[in-house]
Amino acid sequence: MSGFSTYGEAIPIKELTERVASYVHLCTLYWWLRPFGCGVILGGYDRDGPQLYMIEPSGISYRYFGAAIGKGKQAAKTEIEKLKLSEMTCREGVLEIAKIIYRVHDEAKDKAFELEMSWVCDESKRRHEKVPEELLVEAKAAAVAALEEMDAD
Repeated sequence: MSGFSTYGEAIPIKELTERVASYVHLCTLYWWLRPFGCGVILGGYDRDGPQLYMIEPSGISYRYFGAAIGKGKQAAKTEIEKLKLSEMTCREGVLEIAKIIYRVHDEAKDKAFELEMSWVCDESKRRHEKVPEELLVEAKAAAVAALEEMDAD
């Protein structure tokens, strides 16, 4: 699916989300199509500012300030709801989200993981990019420190 409309203009994130959600929903309607078995988080930055949407396997989409998907999503969503994401900078958000990811990861049950983060913000010139390495290292250190602090209590 192209990121541009018929006329060569960038598609607004809301419109792109609606198109993807419609396609996902279409696949649930006909017996010869295999329905989608996963959700999608779609984010971007357009003329309406930063936006984040989640598309469910049924084709329903919702707009969020923060969303979680996959194993541990309910615990992560609970933690995300406690944050005031609309009042944070992207850098502050990266630090807080890293803490949440480390907090909901169950080392006893889950495999080891490597934290990778990306963002779309003014600092990334409104493009999807990996979080700068120095910030990622800082986020990992803050997350580990927060876990150790929780364990000490």
